Amino acid sequence: MKKSKQFWSFIASSLIVYTVIQVLISVGILNDFHSNTLIFMAINIMLAVSLHLVIGVTGQFSLGHAGFLAVGAYISAIVTMKLQLPFPVAILAAGVMATVAGLVIGIPSLRLRGDYLAIATLGFAEIIRIVFLNIEYVGGAAGMQVTHLTTWTSAFICLFVTIVVIVNFTNSRHGRACISVRENEIASDAMGINTTYYKVLAFAIGAFFAGVAGALYAHNFYIIQPSNFGFLKSIDILIYVVLGGLGSLSGAIVATILLTIVSTFLQNYPETRMIIYSLVLIIVMLYRPKGLMGTMEITDYFKLWRGSKGGSQNDK
Repeated sequence: MKKSKQFWSFIASSLIVYTVIQVLISVGILNDFHSNTLIFMAINIMLAVSLHLVIGVTGQFSLGHAGFLAVGAYISAIVTMKLQLPFPVAILAAGVMATVAGLVIGIPSLRLRGDYLAIATLGFAEIIRIVFLNIEYVGGAAGMQVTHLTTWTSAFICLFVTIVVIVNFTNSRHGRACISVRENEIASDAMGINTTYYKVLAFAIGAFFAGVAGALYAHNFYIIQPSNFGFLKSIDILIYVVLGGLGSLSGAIVATILLTIVSTFLQNYPETRMIIYSLVLIIVMLYRPKGLMGTMEITDYFKLWRGSKGGSQNDK
């Protein structure tokens, strides 16, 4: 019953947020810069939440998320620009092809652990980038021109679906199996849990939503290039998850919002942008080594607040 109430309250609050922002955009209070920032923020949240499923829930250290972003971006661009198909079809195709890429990468590499897995996924991501770099059909190193089709509505719908699916997956029997893999893979295997299956499953789901984010990313700009999907892009996504707190979906979302805002407002200071950005990260990690929210969710803080409030009233 409590989970049902939380679910419907989340839907209601999400619809309120969407409606308010859409009205502000319609009346002109939020200009193109603001709406573009909101879209970029939604894309980053999708990437952070999808990687959270792999690292935070399943405990697999992956550095290949930029590769799935690239697959989604280029496949969606081919569908809309070359095949002249609708944008929703391109989004679905991007997610499916990114899932295929995730399975191709995940099945052989997820038998590895720790640093070895990180190196393997990073290598696969670089392979994907180099492949697109050498395909003239998609423009090669010069990049590919893409029509601007991403809107606040499409970004919000994709973000909403991403969060709902990953939250429900995490709370399901399969999600609990993934959490057991994160806590102790050897013990999970001894208890009969197919650890390789669940690692690949989480990896494929994360790749799907990274591909969807890639479709939105490609159609939010007018050109995509292989250089947009390099090693540093994977690091950016990883920072969102680690800074928010490993195991906390709410923390990943909060960290993504904060860092996107900081990065956006520091664009006018290119010389000092990365220095200030790095200092913010260092300060946060010094005072919050487990991330902004650790392993807790926002709902956990509400429960603690209600508990302390009830305790104080009982004391009176």
